[in-house]
Amino acid sequence: MALLQRIEHGGTRPRGLVLTPTRELAMQVTDDLLVAGGKLGSRVLPVYGGRAYEPQIAALREGVDVVVGTPGRLLDLVKQRHLDLSRIDVLVLDEADRMLDLGFLPDIERIVDLLPRERQTMLFSATMPGEIVALSRRYLRRPTNVRAEAHTEPDAAPQVVQHVWQTHQLDRPEVLARVLQAEGRGLTMVFCQTKRACDRVASDLSHRGFAAAAVHGDLGQGQRERALRAFRNGKIDVLVATDVAARGLDVDDVTHVVNYECPDSADTYVHRIGRTGRAGRTGTAVTLVDWADLPRWKLINSSLGLPFAAPEETYSTSDHLYEALGIPKTATGTLPKEQRGERAGLAAEELEDIGETGRARSTVRDRERPRPRRRKRNRVRTRAGKPIGSSGGHGDAAAPGERSASEQAASEQAATERSDETAGDAAQAATTERAGGRRRTRRRRRTRGGKPVTADES
Repeated sequence: MALLQRIEHGGTRPRGLVLTPTRELAMQVTDDLLVAGGKLGSRVLPVYGGRAYEPQIAALREGVDVVVGTPGRLLDLVKQRHLDLSRIDVLVLDEADRMLDLGFLPDIERIVDLLPRERQTMLFSATMPGEIVALSRRYLRRPTNVRAEAHTEPDAAPQVVQHVWQTHQLDRPEVLARVLQAEGRGLTMVFCQTKRACDRVASDLSHRGFAAAAVHGDLGQGQRERALRAFRNGKIDVLVATDVAARGLDVDDVTHVVNYECPDSADTYVHRIGRTGRAGRTGTAVTLVDWADLPRWKLINSSLGLPFAAPEETYSTSDHLYEALGIPKTATGTLPKEQRGERAGLAAEELEDIGETGRARSTVRDRERPRPRRRKRNRVRTRAGKPIGSSGGHGDAAAPGERSASEQAASEQAATERSDETAGDAAQAATTERAGGRRRTRRRRRTRGGKPVTADES
């Protein structure tokens, strides 16, 4: 709100700029600013990749007050001279630590160099590593550090009940299916390390009867926005995502977060479980750790001061799993039929035509589809223009009626070419040339004084 109050409204060039690391966060910030600036008449434009350029360019020509976007698309529009940043009064760097993790620092520096020196800069970050401190000293003048929590609070979310269990990789889908049948479970976010794992888990949950969808970088922007809309609207209740959805996204009524795979750092763990237990609510976080992930998890555990240095070995049939989450004893690896159909599903959410740019995105179904087999070429071995029998080259020739017309024509052509050979062609070199779309063989003979050289003379 401070951004909207400090800038002038109604101009042709933007006066406020908000940089975000992900497209989804840019959309969320835009929606929040439109709500906050409704009475002010603020014109807010989201600018990010994956969408067509034309609507964004048209909105910039009409005039906007605040531009919210990702660094890549912003620089593209500046390079094309559709976006003028010379009148920016307020710059906001949202989720600055995540932008550094994604390698956006060079782009941020290029954007800051285009802005006026007299401006206010605000930097928001969930964590304050050394790189963020250095960035704030470089671009902020007399900065004030404001914390949204008490200094005595732990790094991990205090309103979240955390469970960490050691599970086998092959039994993990069964464990997840039972966790999703926990008592009081509402909207749930499941985090995976890779895009392929997201597709696999979402597809598996759909087959088990859950209303699930995936969100990751290999999906088109329209598909990502469709899944998020369906999740926010309650048409699906399980969102399987990579860390693209772990930063900044605020979805109401997220009751459970499941780390299907062990996070790679303590910061990632904090951001993931922070999707639940927001705004004073309580939540539940479940982390599944494989045997190979134990060394990494111990580092995370010691860094955050958690009491899970030795996670309890857990299987889909373990009693403590059912007791800790209030899972019915009758729960199996599939959702009961009487509970299916309560959610409309992803298909009920319309796929918006946003004029996507970039390459076509592949799905797990496309990757698993078998490739067509190549047709084998039937070749007939010949000797002196006649086919050789199947008895190792010493059998009788096959009758003409036993061959196809194409094979017979090929053997007749080979016989014609071989009939030109003579005894004096002992040292000949074969070359090929393309003529009329067909390759033919040209024979060269050695000559001396314009006369052919016989085998005796050579």
